[in-house]
Amino acid sequence: MDARGQIEEARAVGKAVTAGGIEHVRTQALTQVRRSMGMTREPPPACTDPALAYFAPDSVVRRIHGDLPSMLIGGLSALLFQMLHPLAMAGVAQHSQYRSDPLGRLERTASFLGTTTFGTRDEARDAVERVRRVHVRVTGTARDGRHYSAADPDLLTWVHCAEVSSFLAATRAYAPVRPTPTEEDDYLDQMAAVAHDLGAVDVPRSVARLDAYFTEVRPRLAFTPEARTARNFVLRGVGRWPHEVATYGLLVGAAQGVLPTWARRQLRLPALPAGDRLAVRPSARLLGTAFRWVVTPPATHDPGRAPTVRGGHSGGPAGQEGRHRSVVTGQ
Repeated sequence: MDARGQIEEARAVGKAVTAGGIEHVRTQALTQVRRSMGMTREPPPACTDPALAYFAPDSVVRRIHGDLPSMLIGGLSALLFQMLHPLAMAGVAQHSQYRSDPLGRLERTASFLGTTTFGTRDEARDAVERVRRVHVRVTGTARDGRHYSAADPDLLTWVHCAEVSSFLAATRAYAPVRPTPTEEDDYLDQMAAVAHDLGAVDVPRSVARLDAYFTEVRPRLAFTPEARTARNFVLRGVGRWPHEVATYGLLVGAAQGVLPTWARRQLRLPALPAGDRLAVRPSARLLGTAFRWVVTPPATHDPGRAPTVRGGHSGGPAGQEGRHRSVVTGQ
């Protein structure tokens, strides 16, 4: 082998060693992210057959739910938002094991969201039926003497609206591509199917209707002692290592920032729009970029081709879904 050949071989070896080191770092980071979310199983590939999928592979629901940073921030925001309904909060306080098994609850929630977003109609139907069976057993009496049931259509509508509102708000602030007003309405229209399958009624299908719903329901909301306990638990988090505490603190700060102003006030959360804009949001966006790098597999960068994704998905929105689903859903 001549000198030129030796140089080319050395370059190839160096490139392979570097790529292997980067992939090792990525894999280790991905494992830590999944562990921190309580994910213990590898996800199956997303359904890419439009004839079988619960949501179409090119749906706006899949695009929005496929972005890990936005979903983490939106999910935390939804947890805080949902606490403001006294009957919903009473059910959580009396039946949920969120304090003794927070990661288990997170895994079950993420699993349901992942199945209904990326699974087949049959898989989604099975997931919905499991949740409905649990809801039937969640009944009791709130602090104010009112009876509640997790199967109550009004409570289901509240939980759904707080969730989709939070996901949209986080997507507007942190997703790489902000959805258009038409896409936001399409998202709410498509997501109404999940709420209706769970038993909700009269679910808002547009941003205007969602805003009107919150105006209507606000007089029935309250910051109860149970909500205060749950809020403090969510704000504190369960991380023990310094990097876990710092990362979670940034995510929960970003989650507070995308809540409606009136909800933040009612939850007794500090209203610091300037601080949110100048400190939290830039840092959370940087963290989001790092998360996307962690969950994005290595690819051969060719301007004419989309990257290949683990599990067989490739390119476009479906490729993004495949990448992020492996962390978000725990399926």
